[in-house]
Amino acid sequence: MSPAQRDDTGAGAGGLDRAAAILAAFDDTHRELTLAALVARSGLPRSTAHRTADKMIKLGWLDKPHDRYRIGNRLFELSGLAPVRHELREAVLPYLQDLYTATRTTVQLGVLQATQVLVVEKITGHRPMPMLSQVGGMIPAHCSGIGRAILAYSDAATVDTVIEAGLVRRTPRTITSPTALRRELAAIPERGLAVDREEGNIGVSCIAAPIFGPLGQVVAALSVTGPTAVVRVDRAGPAVRLAAAASSRAYSHRRVPLSGTLD
Repeated sequence: MSPAQRDDTGAGAGGLDRAAAILAAFDDTHRELTLAALVARSGLPRSTAHRTADKMIKLGWLDKPHDRYRIGNRLFELSGLAPVRHELREAVLPYLQDLYTATRTTVQLGVLQATQVLVVEKITGHRPMPMLSQVGGMIPAHCSGIGRAILAYSDAATVDTVIEAGLVRRTPRTITSPTALRRELAAIPERGLAVDREEGNIGVSCIAAPIFGPLGQVVAALSVTGPTAVVRVDRAGPAVRLAAAASSRAYSHRRVPLSGTLD
């Protein structure tokens, strides 16, 4: 088999790396890309990007209805098999819906991924908040309610990793001091809630609570996010805590079979 044929099949780590570079070129603000944009954002040579993208279209990983590439439906189908969606989301979704009904404010579910939070689910109702990340998007852990709710119950190494990555200032209210962040995380278990007051977006506040797995380990967090004047701890806090506790029970029950052993 010639080098060109090996490249066309995408065999080996090189082919996977090229496919990964193309997938990484897409994000919330770049959902459709021309070939030129795909080349620029992936860093691949034009011929390699074109050849790899054509192969990904045949696999259903990409779609190209006109002159622009976009993520294919096959990846959407596969994403439903990931535990974070198949198990966590399905267990928690009813309680997210209850929380939205109780607060009528955007509700989110997220998990920690390295130093950021991956948004797993989001309910906005009729009051969308475009400044917030979409499902599948990432938000900084250090200045988000969900991130802090998870970090407060994580081990020291996880917190250190987030701090060492840099506490970027998103707004004038963002906590950027490692000492101040550690102090804030230490206060969360006592009140059972993490609070973000306009640290990620001006005018937007968030109240979050952790979700635990069957062994008592933190696995995710849910939150209520909205205009600061609306999102208040005394009003939304009890509903957030209740939803998180119910979600923890539901997820733990789903993860523990009748035999009492973990999957």
